[in-house]
Amino acid sequence: MRKNSFFPLAENGVLSESEIAHYHREGFVVPRTQLPPQRVKELRTALDRVIANNPETRPEQLVSVHVVARGEEGVHGDDEFMAIAADPQILDLVEQCIGPDIILWGCQAFCKPPGDGMEVPFHQDGHYWPIRPLATCTVWIAIDDSLAENGCLRVIPGSHREQTLWDHSTSARTDVVLNQQVADERFDVSTAFDVELPAGSLSLHDVYLAHGSGPNRSQRRRAGLAIRYMPGTSVFDRSRSDDFESAGYRVDFSGRPLWLVRGEDKTGKNDFTIGR
Repeated sequence: MRKNSFFPLAENGVLSESEIAHYHREGFVVPRTQLPPQRVKELRTALDRVIANNPETRPEQLVSVHVVARGEEGVHGDDEFMAIAADPQILDLVEQCIGPDIILWGCQAFCKPPGDGMEVPFHQDGHYWPIRPLATCTVWIAIDDSLAENGCLRVIPGSHREQTLWDHSTSARTDVVLNQQVADERFDVSTAFDVELPAGSLSLHDVYLAHGSGPNRSQRRRAGLAIRYMPGTSVFDRSRSDDFESAGYRVDFSGRPLWLVRGEDKTGKNDFTIGR
């Protein structure tokens, strides 16, 4: 099992040429950017509010936490998450990976409580999402220290290169966050890389990258925020939403709001009024 060696931390939102090359070659990157301690504290406080306001929802399954109004997906979110999702420094990083036209379409909290935090089986996000052409950059922000012992993000480097979806199977387990997992001959768990991050650090990964995370059996909470961006050359195809409602928990892509946070909608087909 390989461990993450951290890049030197910096306060800018610019990826180096080597970091951009790493993202395209391996499917993920840990940039040098780190959020200020006060911003991390604000995110942690916002997450605590969301958890308290949604006691019926497992904290690993808090979808659309950037949407304050409790919509069809049933989660009452917080403005703090919308603010970080639209932060120019975050968008600068995303732009270097998917281009200048950026659409925000999702923001999910994954909070694994100590002792019984749920596993996320290895999967590719594209199996769940109605985006065509399939393209998304996910920014994963560590709200708490994210370590192997408390269930950090794990990735299969290079699994995105063919830009294809691997075979998946459906699990009947009730102790996992998602109910689909990779079941493909190309999958080799021995190549998994633990993306260990101190609170305030972040990673970016490609939609085709196989990834997951282990359960949290430690006494330390592990909370992170996954912000989803697609390029303005893709369409969020709501007509396909019925095909993507098998995550194992409640989602509603037909009513999911979109935000054009930078540039243009090149397709002219994305509706930015639904769910707003």
